[in-house]
Amino acid sequence: MLRLLRACLHLLVAALLTLAVVRAVRAGGPEAGAVVAAAVVLAGIYASGSVLPAVRRSRAAASGWLAAVGVAWLVLLVLSPDGIWLAFPLFFLQMHLLPRRWGLAAVATTTALAVAGFGWHQHAITAAMVIGPVLGAAVAVATVLGYEALYRESDERRRLIEDLTATRAHLAAAEHAAGALSERERLAREIHDTLAQGLSSIQLLLRAAERALPDRPEAALGHVRQARQAAADNLAEARRFVRDWSPPDLESGSLPTALERLTATASASSGVAVGCRVSGDPTPLPTAHEVALLRIAQSAVANAVEHAHATRITVTLSYMDDEVALDVVDDGAGFDAAARPATAGERGFGLAAMRARAQALSGVLVVESAPGAGTAVSVTLPVGAVAEARGARA
Repeated sequence: MLRLLRACLHLLVAALLTLAVVRAVRAGGPEAGAVVAAAVVLAGIYASGSVLPAVRRSRAAASGWLAAVGVAWLVLLVLSPDGIWLAFPLFFLQMHLLPRRWGLAAVATTTALAVAGFGWHQHAITAAMVIGPVLGAAVAVATVLGYEALYRESDERRRLIEDLTATRAHLAAAEHAAGALSERERLAREIHDTLAQGLSSIQLLLRAAERALPDRPEAALGHVRQARQAAADNLAEARRFVRDWSPPDLESGSLPTALERLTATASASSGVAVGCRVSGDPTPLPTAHEVALLRIAQSAVANAVEHAHATRITVTLSYMDDEVALDVVDDGAGFDAAARPATAGERGFGLAAMRARAQALSGVLVVESAPGAGTAVSVTLPVGAVAEARGARA
């Protein structure tokens, strides 16, 4: 837009100078040559402003160039009354190149000189002679001030858009980092509750087989077969990670069935008495709830077997009106739940993972334990809102 305005201004100056020269030549007389010479000088000075870099870079140079243009215009105005028309493009130059206060003063001076010069040629000053230049000056000032206001608004909008773009970029980066961290934590919980526990079970079974050899080969063979089955189960879990499927135990049955299978496997692999009880009427739960409860049960049972050295573990699943609860109680060594950090050691990570799973579903996980008094892990998940939402959708 600025380039277009400049081009229009240049064309206007050229057209007005050409008009002054043509009218002077047609009128003839001794002053015609002087008018042509003054017009050529004015055109040269004006054109130099577009060529000289200093005029565009320095306000002092621009002011000097503008003063030279003004002097050449005054000479032309003295020689020809047609010079009055060049006052209009001069208004734009003065408002554009000079500070606002000095620009307004220059426009007012140029208007007075234009009226006085034209009146000197006409030997009289009429209302029309005054109104014309004054209206031209008013239009030029209003146009430049309006353009500056639009430019400031456009520049402010550009800065706001840049700030918004930068903010969105920072927000996207933060969301990406948060998403990556959340996914890392999810994978860490999944690996801890499945693959790590499975590998630990395989290790215990192989140790039992090693102790049974060579005196009890049949018992050793049974332990090896159980370890092989555990390896196969862990391979299925690993494939589920890749394909993002539900746990194999839940795909082939309900949550109570999966817990019974979990307790039976844990009991067979560790020799610990692990039991499962279901309270209330089993109802279908959202997949996310079933996966979370199964993983919490796996982690709690594994902790009781490996770290608490329990001899008896009881897993209880309770269905209530608007929530479901899972309790894992063992008679192991226990620990100081209040003094132990949530992130300390293997047990600490398991508890932190269980708590994160419960909180992700607006649930609550409570751990009660004391040295020598066993451990009780209880998690409660709300399901009433989910059931109501499903009923509303149905």
